[in-house]
Amino acid sequence: MQDVRVVHASWQGGMRFKGGSPGGPTLTVDADNTEAPGPMLTLLLAAAACSGADIVSLLPKMQVELTRLYVTVSGERRSEVPKRFVSIHFAFDLAGAGLDETKARRAIDLSIEKYCSVIHSLNPDIPVTYGVVVRNGE
Repeated sequence: MQDVRVVHASWQGGMRFKGGSPGGPTLTVDADNTEAPGPMLTLLLAAAACSGADIVSLLPKMQVELTRLYVTVSGERRSEVPKRFVSIHFAFDLAGAGLDETKARRAIDLSIEKYCSVIHSLNPDIPVTYGVVVRNGE
């Protein structure tokens, strides 16, 4: 059975739209990137949150008590229309009891290669890369 998701977006003036799932929480997206993140930044933020959620759920299964997860995502865009992303890079900064680089990379790899629905919804020709910093004692 298909899992269908629906969102509504309501024009708020200028290039701003407010929306979300019917009856659920809302957020504002501003194509001018002045009063809220624009659609392309929102896409990167969605990828960061999706991958982050995967990592937060995977690491306890590896006997890690996560205390920090900071994700920075950068996307390189084409200069011509459509100005889609041509590459995406994640920078993960993690800390936690029982965490080492091997466990961090395993959780990140599982997210990027298997679980993150946002990443897997993108065109497969977009290379997705990452770097990781593991901090101890934080």
